[in-house]
Amino acid sequence: MPKTPDATRRSDRSRRAILDAALTLVGEVGYNKLTIEAIAARAGVGKQTIYRWWPSKADVLLDASLSLAGDAETEAEWTGFPDTGDLAADLKYVLRATVDELNDEKYEAPARALTAAGATDPALGARFTEQLLEPQLALYEARLRTAREAGQLAPDLDLRLTVEMLVGPLTYRWLLRTAPLTHGYADALVDRVLGGVASVTAD
Repeated sequence: MPKTPDATRRSDRSRRAILDAALTLVGEVGYNKLTIEAIAARAGVGKQTIYRWWPSKADVLLDASLSLAGDAETEAEWTGFPDTGDLAADLKYVLRATVDELNDEKYEAPARALTAAGATDPALGARFTEQLLEPQLALYEARLRTAREAGQLAPDLDLRLTVEMLVGPLTYRWLLRTAPLTHGYADALVDRVLGGVASVTAD
C-alpha cells in the first residue's frame, strides 16, 4: 500500500522554503521591492499558504531571521557565551563574531530590512527587539554579571548600560556605514569600555 503523505513534513518543507525565499529575495531586491507574491513564487507555494502563517512580509522576514540566527548558532556549535575567566577575551571573541556576521551579506540584508521596518512599525519593532535582540543582549548581561559576582567589576555596575556601551557603537557604525566594521574596532570597544569600568572600580 502506498504511504499516506506526511502533512507535517510537507508543511515544514513549505515553511522552510518560504523563509529561505524571503532571505534570498531581500538580498536581491531589497525590502521595499520584496512582496508576498515574489516570496510565494520563489518558494513554489501559493500566496494563501504564506498568509496562513504570517500577516505581512515583515513577519515572514522576522521569522526567517530568527531561523537564520538559529542556523548560525548550530553551524558554529554555539554552546553559550564563553566564560574563560578572561572577560576582555570573551567579549572580544563575541564582538568579533558579531562583526563577521554583520559583514556577511547573508545576514546583513535581512538585518537592515528589519531595522528599517521596525522603525516605522512599532509592533514589528517590539517583536524584533523581544525575539531577536533581547536574547542576545541577555547573554552579554549574564557574562558581565558573572564577572561582577567574581569581583572583577564594580558591585553597582549597571549591566544593561555596559552592554549598550559595547554593542551600541558597533551597531551605529554598521547601520550608518560611518567607517569599516573590523575586528580591531571591536577589540578597541572592549578595551575602552572595560577600561572605563576599571577606572570606576578603582575609585
